[in-house]
Amino acid sequence: MIKVLFVCHGNICRSPMAEFIFRDMIKKENISDKIEIASCAVSREELGNPVYYAAKEKLNEMGINCMGKTARIITKRDYNDYDYILAMEDKNINGITKITGEDKDKKVFKLLDFAGGGNISDPWYTRDFDRTAQDIIKGCEGFLNYLKENNKI
Repeated sequence: MIKVLFVCHGNICRSPMAEFIFRDMIKKENISDKIEIASCAVSREELGNPVYYAAKEKLNEMGINCMGKTARIITKRDYNDYDYILAMEDKNINGITKITGEDKDKKVFKLLDFAGGGNISDPWYTRDFDRTAQDIIKGCEGFLNYLKENNKI
């Protein structure tokens, strides 16, 4: 089983959107039994809070339910437990390595590394949840293709 952890600043917008969008993708591919998915934050400021209402609305528009998800922070144990740790932007990678230590096993990537590169903008500031969802979908599709092409699933 491949274990994937999506990471953003607060775990209330981008990383839960990625978690549930990717979960929906693999369900439609009928490979849910091959991939375990979760998400978390690099900051403590939103711990225990639910998915931000605008992110939840965007997911609902897509027919995706994220009820019950609450924010949590990445831990050192997560580094050992997950095969892929997918950050939304450069700042998140810095936060991940501050908490988990050096990426000695080369598990940490930006999600868009699998789709041409770049950062996924934080919709908390941009208010553009449509663009964020489009970028997440692009990254998740690229990551899924990477897993297939490299016989990981």
